Amino acid sequence: MTDHRTRFLRLALDADALRFGDFVLKSGRSSPYFFNAGRFDSGAALRGLAACYADAIEAAGLGFDLLFGPAYKGIPLATALACEFAARGRDLPVAFNRKEAKAHGEGGTLIGAPLAGREVLIVDDVITAGTAIREALGLIAGAGGRVAGIAIALDRQEVVDESATPRRSAAQAVAAEQGVPVIAVAALDDLLAFAAQSASLSGQRERLAAYRARYGSEA
Repeated sequence: MTDHRTRFLRLALDADALRFGDFVLKSGRSSPYFFNAGRFDSGAALRGLAACYADAIEAAGLGFDLLFGPAYKGIPLATALACEFAARGRDLPVAFNRKEAKAHGEGGTLIGAPLAGREVLIVDDVITAGTAIREALGLIAGAGGRVAGIAIALDRQEVVDESATPRRSAAQAVAAEQGVPVIAVAALDDLLAFAAQSASLSGQRERLAAYRARYGSEA
């Protein structure tokens, strides 16, 4: 694993953002692990997470000139990432959306830097069903921007529809449908490798591998 993947998984464990046990997901599946980016709830934790995002994005070599955070978890993630890039000498504009349009003040759904003519990188925590990402794609296109890519913290590598062929994860489905790359800081395969090398997590690997075998995408 590359260093940013290892750092991210350690940060997630330290922040209790990555937990093990029995969790019922929105899909109804019983998962042996759960990821909640909302637990990165301090300046130090967000700064460390943003550095992992930045390293993964730079490694991908993706071209973009604006960061967009979908409401709600994407907002602090995109903001923290903008601060990290600024510390690295790259000052990027940031925009995000609100769930409900505002009729007073500045009004509308979009907040922050204008999107028109921009190459936009969407920053979010995960892609599950892909609904929030597809909404963001529509907003950006409607405002005259072009989506250059999507950056997420964790790719669960989990199929949405078990009967579908090929067995695509939600992230893969969005990438294929929209023709945009999805960059994940880490994926379930990385977590499996990490667990195999960690004495404290070695007991989790069998359950994680069984879940991956049952619900996992093809890659």
